Amino acid sequence: MERITLHDKSFRIFIPHDKILKSIEELAAKMNRDFSQADVPLFLSVLNGSFMFTSDLMKHLEFQCELSFIKVSSYSGVESTGELKHILGLNTDVKGRTVVLVEDIVDTGATIVELYSMLKEAGAAKVVVCTLLLKPDAYKRDVPIDYVAMKIPNDFIVGYGLDYDEIGRQYKDIYVLDTASNQ
Repeated sequence: MERITLHDKSFRIFIPHDKILKSIEELAAKMNRDFSQADVPLFLSVLNGSFMFTSDLMKHLEFQCELSFIKVSSYSGVESTGELKHILGLNTDVKGRTVVLVEDIVDTGATIVELYSMLKEAGAAKVVVCTLLLKPDAYKRDVPIDYVAMKIPNDFIVGYGLDYDEIGRQYKDIYVLDTASNQ
């Protein structure tokens, strides 16, 4: 589909599924090199948005790792509230471990900064950030983003796990808000 409508907004295709998968394969190849000699890291997938990315990433990892999930939210509608709401907490011991935070998108960085601090306070030896999408124009924080599949402009997007008011996650492609159609 070239265009979709979610609630009151129209979106047009931005990143096709095959390009998403290719970028994930390239990212996984880098992680395979970097983690080949490492102890078993814990991949901590940030729900809801990262479920598709996490699933596709895991299929390409060639080293032993564990997987767990945490659910947090800082969005309302099409904008980040800047306020993190913990919904489902961490249930895996991270003390002395390398933790790979797996995010769908990093924009303002509120979620990453909060989770990074929380994991360090819980005793994680190392916290690594991995994201499908990075909005470099929006991200102005000090926590390094170690693994980035794609950099994108500071536009609102949906699909491939990302939502607009909880709908649109199921699309295999990524769509961008069509500003011409939404005026």
